[in-house]
Amino acid sequence: MKNKQPQVKKIQNSRARFDYDLKDDYLCGIVLNGRETKALRLGHGQLKGAFINIKDGELWLNNMTITGRNGLPIDEDEKTRPRKLLAKQREIDQLMSAKQQGLSIVPTEVLTRTRFIKVRIAVGRGKKQYDKRATLKKRDDDRNTRRELKQVQH
Repeated sequence: MKNKQPQVKKIQNSRARFDYDLKDDYLCGIVLNGRETKALRLGHGQLKGAFINIKDGELWLNNMTITGRNGLPIDEDEKTRPRKLLAKQREIDQLMSAKQQGLSIVPTEVLTRTRFIKVRIAVGRGKKQYDKRATLKKRDDDRNTRRELKQVQH
């Protein structure tokens, strides 16, 4: 009998790469209860507007929305409650020094592998409005060049 490859489901923060110039990233565990775990395995989570605080030497994920089946909230109080992230002390110290330098810590994606659920977080600096415009212009230029190459090939 063949071994099944574990399915990796991702919940991504689509705004993170657009709003921040991301540099270093870390992989952390997350403390959840049973219903939240089940919901995340089914892909019922959202990282839009989520951010990370460091309080008493611990990482906390705030504003991550987890909904239950059929889009119903698990509990109104539990839906966006702060959730503790698990990381090595060395990584937490690096993140604390980055925070003191004025950098932001944002969650970029939630991964479900085998029996563990991990959160990938990244350190970055917030982009200014003109940086965002430059990103949009570069994206449009890349799309146009791909379109032209496709037309030339056919």
